Amino acid sequence: MFELTGIERRYADDVVVSVPAWRAEAGEQWLLAGASGSGKSTILHILAGLTRPTTGRVIVDDTDLGTLRASALDRWRGRTIGFVPQRLHLVAALDVRDNLRLAQAFADATHDDARIRALLEALQIGDLARRFPRELSHGQAQRVAVARAVVNRPRLLLADEPTASLDDAHAVMALELLRTQAIGVGATLVVASHDARVRVALPRTYQLQLNAAPTEAAA
Repeated sequence: MFELTGIERRYADDVVVSVPAWRAEAGEQWLLAGASGSGKSTILHILAGLTRPTTGRVIVDDTDLGTLRASALDRWRGRTIGFVPQRLHLVAALDVRDNLRLAQAFADATHDDARIRALLEALQIGDLARRFPRELSHGQAQRVAVARAVVNRPRLLLADEPTASLDDAHAVMALELLRTQAIGVGATLVVASHDARVRVALPRTYQLQLNAAPTEAAA
């Protein structure tokens, strides 16, 4: 589903992240692990086409991201990638439904309100469609962010530290939500985290080391 080869991201003369090789198949679920500062968020951004590596090749869903111009990359991202950032970045001026409509627009897709209603109902937040982000609890906002990430049925679902600041019960719920939605749309799932609770929940791990070559492990 994706393959990273010879990836380095440098700032000035410093290599901040290095991935010699990493391949994931369709439908697999991965933990991208590493200490703070090891480059987890950078790798997620590279997979999403938000950041270009200094060197190396990125292929996602049979597309070589290095061959795409910015406008084509934006359209590709809207159709292919679902992203749940650590800071959820819901648009404050839009209600829940329109936040999801905006995600559809970014993918050059027509508004599909039936899809939005069904997804919100499946996530048990169907009654929140007309609420604004400021009116949501953290857990509700996180579900909306997951809904936004999967509304276009992405091929690759990425989540950055989704259990940060959550207690054990809510961490389990957040991870199960991501796993269930990834399965529901047939997406490959990559969760970036240094949380040991995530390692228990996901079957495969790619470990980043600070200023060192990463290692791969599979259960």
